[in-house]
Amino acid sequence: MNLHPHIAVILAATVAVLLIATIAVRLLPLANRDELTRRVNSWWVIVALFGAALAGGTNATLWLLGLISFLALKEYLSLIPTRRSDRRVLFWAYLAIPAQYGWVAAGWYGMFIIFIPVYLFLFIALRKVLIGETESFLRSTATIQWGLMTTVFSLSHAGYLLALPEEVSPAGGTGLLLFLILLTELNDVAQYVWGKRFGRHPAAPRVSPNKTVEGLLGGAFTTTLAAWFIAPWLTPLTGYQTVAAGVLIAIFGFAGDLTLSAVKRDLGIKDSGHLLPGHGGVLDRVDSLTFTAPLFFHFLYYLHY
Repeated sequence: MNLHPHIAVILAATVAVLLIATIAVRLLPLANRDELTRRVNSWWVIVALFGAALAGGTNATLWLLGLISFLALKEYLSLIPTRRSDRRVLFWAYLAIPAQYGWVAAGWYGMFIIFIPVYLFLFIALRKVLIGETESFLRSTATIQWGLMTTVFSLSHAGYLLALPEEVSPAGGTGLLLFLILLTELNDVAQYVWGKRFGRHPAAPRVSPNKTVEGLLGGAFTTTLAAWFIAPWLTPLTGYQTVAAGVLIAIFGFAGDLTLSAVKRDLGIKDSGHLLPGHGGVLDRVDSLTFTAPLFFHFLYYLHY
């Protein structure tokens, strides 16, 4: 598949920024050089995989997003205590991933939007009832369903951007997906940098003391500014809509990050996994996206589709 010229330019710019970051980490006298090197190296892998998937077309991109949902759900379930009897239910939870992304591939919006929050919500509860074990029933059921909603249902909204009518957006659904992913990840990086440099006031000290108000505001400014320049290339958003989208992604990206921090603090762990050196696990990397994907999708869907 040939990438749309706008998408190719944005990807090339992303690679250029990564190259500058790589050189800066190696040459500048930084106290945390090893950690930053691991982070940048992981970003090279992430960008390469995502760029290859976009170049491979819609099906390749959906396969990658489905794999991310699978790894995120698997990581989540490995952190949360489950009972032996739950294994018979977890099979259906994992089976929901190809089904959900199948609705995306088919462009069946009606089934996509209700399959997990309605049908699977009811089916998992019924299946657990039929097992007959009532001890910790509510906790166990809610744990599985919350995991499905965040790691599969929420993330699959990023995939459904590919199923939206191509003619509405300058670079089609692929451009919309790139816009969402790029701004969500840029927001994470910008909040980290602004927080490290100027952070003084914790935004939620009991949940994550290292996340600051200054980091949130700096990230929101950076993300909204980037949205202003990128949106005409990749989206049908008008001026004020672009600003609103940038602010939405910044604030709710922060909220997604903070929510996973609360989960990890509850479990007494620092990272959700170790798959991505310098970043932690898959959940650590997609936590913001679990909030921004559905909210950006419905914001866009309401305005233009």
